Amino acid sequence: MNQYRIEGGHPLKGRIRASGNKNAALPCIAAALLSEEAVILRNIPEIEDVLVMLDICRALGATVDRIDGNAWKIESAGVKAADVPANLAAKVRASILFAGPLLARFGKVTLPPPGGDVIGRRRLDTHFLALEELGARIEVDGAFQFSANKLKGADLFLDEASVTATENALMAAALAEGRTVIRNAASEPHVQDVCRLLNAMGGSVSGIGSNILTIEGVQTLHGADFSIGPDFMEIGSFIGLAAVTHGDIVIEGVVPDDLRMMKLAFGRLGISWSLDGDELAVHSGQLMRVVPDLGGQIPKIDDAPWPGFPPDLTSIMTVVATQAEGTVLIHEKMFESRMFWVDKLIGMGARIVLCDPHRAVVSGPARLRGDSLTSPDVRAGMALVIAALCAEGTSIIKNVYQIERGYEHLTERLHALGARIYREDA
Repeated sequence: MNQYRIEGGHPLKGRIRASGNKNAALPCIAAALLSEEAVILRNIPEIEDVLVMLDICRALGATVDRIDGNAWKIESAGVKAADVPANLAAKVRASILFAGPLLARFGKVTLPPPGGDVIGRRRLDTHFLALEELGARIEVDGAFQFSANKLKGADLFLDEASVTATENALMAAALAEGRTVIRNAASEPHVQDVCRLLNAMGGSVSGIGSNILTIEGVQTLHGADFSIGPDFMEIGSFIGLAAVTHGDIVIEGVVPDDLRMMKLAFGRLGISWSLDGDELAVHSGQLMRVVPDLGGQIPKIDDAPWPGFPPDLTSIMTVVATQAEGTVLIHEKMFESRMFWVDKLIGMGARIVLCDPHRAVVSGPARLRGDSLTSPDVRAGMALVIAALCAEGTSIIKNVYQIERGYEHLTERLHALGARIYREDA
């Protein structure tokens, strides 16, 4: 097991390039199994969740080769079985994404319960309901057993705008007979990447970026060479990191349209940035003052399905709010256990009132002190890294495996910005 030792209180400066979107890489790896031909995926982050998904492809019989540091070629002509190994499925929640493509291609798949972060109840009902509407039969006996004689297009209305359920339905519908319409679909940038990959493979998906997707099923899909977009969650993390360390950072490779709601939320904490093409600059000297609502009311930062504020960034915003002058309510509506980690921030000196499992009132600025911490999940773990980098003294963060599931070569990249962060044996 490894840990981070972090010496806080040093401004970060320099340039850093955004990694590929983790949440696009994982479904795109699963989608590669829809074709017998080679699919090349570029800008894939080298993180633990990606490596597990590639191991699942190998276990199913696919040939997986690294082309260069961030590009992989997946050839699945040799895939015959459709049983996802339980030991690998337990490592990553995204293993559920193999249900749609394997069912579409082979007419059956056995999938053990997926793993992943424990941030509250993460229901799978929407996946099952969507696949059943397309003609799948599902039995639950320890594992999930999906089967279908032939998937047929349908008019689906998802009971929640689930990202992974939308992606599973997209992949299954790509080879289904006839037209499928997915209403109340998720529309995040990573969902858009899955749509674009399917089209690059010869599929027919329209309505990309909206919550109504139309898929014209085809008999076969061919290979493709596709590059996924930047990770806007990582970009948001680096913006927060620059602000709280009073740093001066340029983030390369951003898509400005992905950051519109994020800009409004950071603006409520007195944080701004400038854009030059695909480069985003966070300069030192940020205002770092909470902007009250009309009438002097306490403002709120709350998450919502896209294009609302991303739930994965509420942890980051909680840390940033501890360093801004004023009071703000952080409302995490989508996962009922995601806010429980704030006791670690309180232990570092943050002034936070946890109202209930979904809401925390944060008053700042607070002087944070270094502490011994344990990462509970990917995003809260990164939030703790940010807190440690702006705290006084030295912090130790354990269970960094959770952080490295979502952030590529984190210590090396932050070290290049001047961060005093060291990865060592626990």
